[in-house]
Amino acid sequence: MPDVTHSNWSDVRERLSRLAAAPGAGTVFGSASHAWALEPPLKADDLVEIETQLRVELPGEYRSFLLQAGCGGAGPAYGLFPLRRMGGRWQWEGDGADLTDLDTLGQPFPHVEAFNPADGLPAPPDEEDFDSTEEFNVAEDAYWEQHDAIVHHSQHSIGLLYLCHLGCALWEALVVSGPARGQMWADNTADDDGFRPLFDDGKPLGFTRWYRRWLDAAEDRISHGVR
Repeated sequence: MPDVTHSNWSDVRERLSRLAAAPGAGTVFGSASHAWALEPPLKADDLVEIETQLRVELPGEYRSFLLQAGCGGAGPAYGLFPLRRMGGRWQWEGDGADLTDLDTLGQPFPHVEAFNPADGLPAPPDEEDFDSTEEFNVAEDAYWEQHDAIVHHSQHSIGLLYLCHLGCALWEALVVSGPARGQMWADNTADDDGFRPLFDDGKPLGFTRWYRRWLDAAEDRISHGVR
């Protein structure tokens, strides 16, 4: 399972600086948002305080990134949600960071295989089955209200730490607790495609490989025009 205690991040800031200065840096998706900049690393005492508040130890690969590289900023898609202390409590900030339930982060995410909360739901109403547009609109609104209450229920993301927004309400998250601890997962519920683990060469994708795969791809994109 991808969850090592220590990773070496000493090269990351230098690589990001080279990317920021390179012609074509702005062509990498999401770079206008994070501008290739990392926020300062956390102090060890801060991390102890964070994990005490969360009542859980963060997975080792992400933990080492926070201590050595930075607590947010440049990263996949629009960047890593930064971790900041607000009103005496630490939390992640960004578009979708509030999907992480800080109160249940230490509870186990029970899944190891992809699942879709939309499975088994009935099909949306068909306008042809109604005598009037008004009746159809009422039925459609009721359907989507029920659909969203089921598909987007917070119980599905217990133990998931949302780290970045891919756009179009698609997200990627780190499993903090449970049998898939240390793995990166995609939340594609906005497309009715559910949740799924991310893989690299057939192996579960951990935070380190997830981040470095993005960094490698960004360098290839700028150097060779590879998307």
